Amino acid sequence: MATITPLFAPEQGPISSSKEAASASLESLLAIRFFEEAVDGLFARGLMHGTMHLSIGQEAVATGVCAALRKTDFITSTHRGHSHCIAKGADLTRMMAELLAKQTGYCRGRGGSMHIADVETGNLGANGIVAGGIPIAAGAALAQKMQGKDNVVVSFFGDGATNEGAFHEALNLAAVWDLPVVFVCENNKYGMSFSTAKSMKVEKISERAAAYGFPGVTVDGNDVDAVFEVAKEAVNRARSGGGPTLIECLTYRHKGHSKSDKNLYRTKEEIEFWKTKDPVGIFETRVVESGQLTTEEVEQLTQKVRDAVRLAIQEATQAPDSDPGELLSSVFRQVG
Repeated sequence: MATITPLFAPEQGPISSSKEAASASLESLLAIRFFEEAVDGLFARGLMHGTMHLSIGQEAVATGVCAALRKTDFITSTHRGHSHCIAKGADLTRMMAELLAKQTGYCRGRGGSMHIADVETGNLGANGIVAGGIPIAAGAALAQKMQGKDNVVVSFFGDGATNEGAFHEALNLAAVWDLPVVFVCENNKYGMSFSTAKSMKVEKISERAAAYGFPGVTVDGNDVDAVFEVAKEAVNRARSGGGPTLIECLTYRHKGHSKSDKNLYRTKEEIEFWKTKDPVGIFETRVVESGQLTTEEVEQLTQKVRDAVRLAIQEATQAPDSDPGELLSSVFRQVG
């Protein structure tokens, strides 16, 4: 199996202020980046089928938020969910196997890129339905509260999901019942190909939390430290019975909406501008300048993660294909 070091976040101070936390967080950022670059290449070569939605450029959101969680906490994900899976501790080989339709994948090759779930690490599943994971997160949070547990549930979703009814219904119920849930909006400026400037009137999506009576905060989604600090406060609030928080992370995807996106609605200048705000490069520079990691340690970590992704591809490619004989048993329950 190809694994990365579990995230470790300090109780006090930013992630970059601790050598161990800085190393684990950079490892998470790199694993997400290299994994997605690898599957992008596999798809281009015709070795991966279907479609996929890449989060290259958005890695700091998943890494920063999941650093504030315990292993026993839960998340719900989206169609653009590779980053959430990896940041919460998923095995790279099983993820790669799932995308390659292999029997050893998380869902035995049936879920593909948009439907990976890993209950062991608290990942209740990615979801191809826009806003589909938000009410699931509210339900999971209700279950934790009814069982008297102090686990927190985080729901990741895109800006487009905030215009769906499920978003508003789930936030209202979470507020009324003071549920231990944190709603994290990855605002990458576009719902598919439609700009947020045209799809909503509010300046900040976080302002919508006021309608339900709980805090909303907007943060630089390309800054791991900033995301972690905001997430930590929201998670602590939820865990202590204070109820939900809506976090809006301002970020940007370098690639198109999906593999079929020709990117005709964005200018090259806009994309290049956001690449100068690349979260991986920003964090690398910060941890080196702060003295937490040396340039040599960053290079060693980079090579370690590259090797882990290569091993994941190798192991997943050699795994048996998904068994078509199990197709009906995965849909219908056989009685008698």
